[in-house]
Amino acid sequence: MQKMSKNKLNLTLPPGSLDQTPTVTPTSAPFQESTAQSNNLVGGSSIDTITARIEELDMDATQRKRIEVFLCQKKQIGGDLGDDDFEKLGELGSGNGGVVTKVRHKSSGLIIARKLIHLEVKPAIKKQIIRELKVLHECNFAHIVGFYGAFYSDGEISICMEYMDAGSLDLILKKAGRIPENILGKITVAVLKGLSYLRDKHAIMHRDVKPSNILINSSGEIKICDFGVSGQLIDSMANSFVGTRSYMSPERLQGTHYSVQSDIWSLGLSLVEMAIGMYPIPPPDAETLKAIFENKNDSDSPDHTRGPKTMAIFELLDYIVNEPPPKLPTGLFSNEFKDFVDRCLRKNPDERADLKTLMNHDWIKKAEAEDVDIAGWVCRTMEIQPPQN
Repeated sequence: MQKMSKNKLNLTLPPGSLDQTPTVTPTSAPFQESTAQSNNLVGGSSIDTITARIEELDMDATQRKRIEVFLCQKKQIGGDLGDDDFEKLGELGSGNGGVVTKVRHKSSGLIIARKLIHLEVKPAIKKQIIRELKVLHECNFAHIVGFYGAFYSDGEISICMEYMDAGSLDLILKKAGRIPENILGKITVAVLKGLSYLRDKHAIMHRDVKPSNILINSSGEIKICDFGVSGQLIDSMANSFVGTRSYMSPERLQGTHYSVQSDIWSLGLSLVEMAIGMYPIPPPDAETLKAIFENKNDSDSPDHTRGPKTMAIFELLDYIVNEPPPKLPTGLFSNEFKDFVDRCLRKNPDERADLKTLMNHDWIKKAEAEDVDIAGWVCRTMEIQPPQN
């Protein structure tokens, strides 16, 4: 157990950490039996086993086909990955204590996203992290970023993931200024389904839901990444990673017990940010909102991330714990969307809506039924070419 730090605001955080939880149980523990099996996931029998499991999941024919294509690509790459297998093509971004690069797998030619995490920990801990990450081989779903493998080299842990060519929602938000409500509806459906899959099939909570951990590609697929599958990795990163703004729920900041309800808070906060185009704590005043929403060309405005003066980090965390939660501004969004966000952003986790309730919410039912061209919107926004069929 890590030593906890207190401060005059009575917030409890592990030393150096603002975006990780102080007390975690390695979530891979229930999967010891399947971990050995996952070492051979590139073998035909394991692929067949996973394909059979995919048939049982809530996915349409197109989504199942895409998972099968991914598994075939994974088979091409093989089981043992190492530093020499990749050619670096460029940097995609950084965060959560790691740098993500775009790489080409030399022998197969596949484009992959490789996250490198530098950790000052003992070799035994690094081995445990790699072992725990193998559970990701079991996570195959339409709204979860695909996992190719993980390995350790030159003092860094590499996590090799499916490349999502439109990037993360924080980058898309910077380009778009704001994300329209109908697009956010589709994003939320995907995130809720992804969170439900992790909880129901693998007993995993995400622990770090925020725009930078939701990815989109040019085909319009929406997937979540960076969920807390390795308790040892979360513990290790808590000693080195310092975040800049927090999406953590009040109960996590206070150091009390938390559950998947904490992910619901983070989703609600992310939705407000993406809807208004700025981090919503403290809330923008009426003049700021008017300036944002009267600017018709947000993406052309160098000032679309305007907002209140940035709070010092403990001032921000104190605000989250002690002040009213953020809300969507009145008159700019549908009542259903406002109600959905309000149900996510209840400070008491017992009063917060759960995943099942949210999946049955009127706003989500409307989003599921609506025909929205996610692929077209994201390709125009990020100025990338749609995939060639």
